[in-house]
Amino acid sequence: MAYIFFIGLTYLVGAFPFGLAVALAGCGIDPRLAGSRNTGATNVTRLCGSRYGILTLALDLAKGLLPVLAARAMSGSWLFLSLVIVAAVAGHMYSVFLYGKGGKGVATSIGVFLGAAPLTALLAVAACVAVIKATGYVSAGSLVLALALPVLVLFLGPVALVPAAVVVAGLIVWKHRDNIARLRAGEEKSWRKGCGPAGS
Repeated sequence: MAYIFFIGLTYLVGAFPFGLAVALAGCGIDPRLAGSRNTGATNVTRLCGSRYGILTLALDLAKGLLPVLAARAMSGSWLFLSLVIVAAVAGHMYSVFLYGKGGKGVATSIGVFLGAAPLTALLAVAACVAVIKATGYVSAGSLVLALALPVLVLFLGPVALVPAAVVVAGLIVWKHRDNIARLRAGEEKSWRKGCGPAGS
């Protein structure tokens, strides 16, 4: 019962819209109504500036990292840890506080894997940053990160987390489906022009 409660609590922590709170408090802008209309760190950066974007990124990352660290301390069960990982990311993407809407989950996904598989997370982030620098598209980097997670977990371990990594990757790709369509059509806006897509 305690584990079920913790998974539910993890979802609620993941669901808290830090980007909305930071943007409203920091610059009086509702990120759901401007830019990419996303509560993630990229849109907050675009609308309010880098310091608010970095704060949003850190908070969104922490709400993935801290529940996973707590789950690892509570139990050695890989199933429990996998459910906590998915709950944190799903909470961010489908927030009960935002009527089922939310961010694209990249920062929170980085957080959960920093807690569960640090080397995988760091390598996936490195790949993401490299793609963003090469292309100028945050969405492209986010998609590379998503696809890299299950592959890296498979080869670097723990292999028991592969199903969770696949689910997280699938959720990120699904949340980026509009970005994928724009990338294919050559209509995606570049971060270098200050108007890239929300990636978290």
